[in-house]
Amino acid sequence: MPSIVAGKTAIVTGGGRGIGRSIALLLAAEGARVVVCDIGAGLDGAGTDAGPAQDTVAAIEAAGSAAIASTLSITEPKNAEAIVQSALDAFGRVDILVNNAGILRDVIFHKMSWADWKDVIDVHLHGAFNMSRAVAGLFREQNGGAYVHMTSTSGLVGSVGQANYMAAKLGIMGLSRGIALDMARFNVRSNCIAPFAFTRMIESIPAPTAEDQRKVDLFRAMTPDKIAPLAVYLASDASAGISGQILSVRNNEIFLFNQPRPVRTIHRADGWTPERLAAQLKDAFAGAFTPPERSEDVFSSDPI
Repeated sequence: MPSIVAGKTAIVTGGGRGIGRSIALLLAAEGARVVVCDIGAGLDGAGTDAGPAQDTVAAIEAAGSAAIASTLSITEPKNAEAIVQSALDAFGRVDILVNNAGILRDVIFHKMSWADWKDVIDVHLHGAFNMSRAVAGLFREQNGGAYVHMTSTSGLVGSVGQANYMAAKLGIMGLSRGIALDMARFNVRSNCIAPFAFTRMIESIPAPTAEDQRKVDLFRAMTPDKIAPLAVYLASDASAGISGQILSVRNNEIFLFNQPRPVRTIHRADGWTPERLAAQLKDAFAGAFTPPERSEDVFSSDPI
């Protein structure tokens, strides 16, 4: 049986470490040629290092597959175009884009600076747009392609001290769905994964209590390798017909998320005033409001 992505070319951003590296390695093991994009920055986006991208490429080549590295920043549209051109120069085509690159600048909202906000949005959301737009024309011309974007339960549900990251990750969900709608006519699919995995992003979260430390220890078992199979599947032709969806991996579990839809309505033939809303809205909608939960409130049971 041929490998699931045999002969395809994939671009993986943030492919030098963590989840991105695991996805790049599995794509290559399944027959794809891979462009590993990673500037090698610190968790907060500072600095550069060509080592992580080159290390992933070396691991792919040592296993007998083909890969090249790019250390261009995806926050610049011209760099995204150059990354795509390097894939074309090396491998002749692009079939898969995995938008995985990201940084963290966690801080409580009333202390969040413009730089904390902008830098996170630039890497996650603008970077995902830049890369997605750079391959869109190719996908249209070849009548096919697959996008896999990394979102987060921090955005889908909530997390304290991450308003910038939440906005970026929820924005990626909207970007993915927009691509799925606009490019369906060209046989292009776009889906999101919300990963649970122990990476340097998780390692940076404080664990001041014994229960917090227990949860961190559980996360250690959820390695980036657990995310890669779903990403490769969604990138492959085997997932034809799946587009505009949000899935999640938590150890050996795979979740499908619902998406915002109306859940309740109220109506007055004579229209609304603030006073009428005060008299009716809260009681009418009370059982359907979404509480201000955190991700750990929704995923309250231990992973399996």
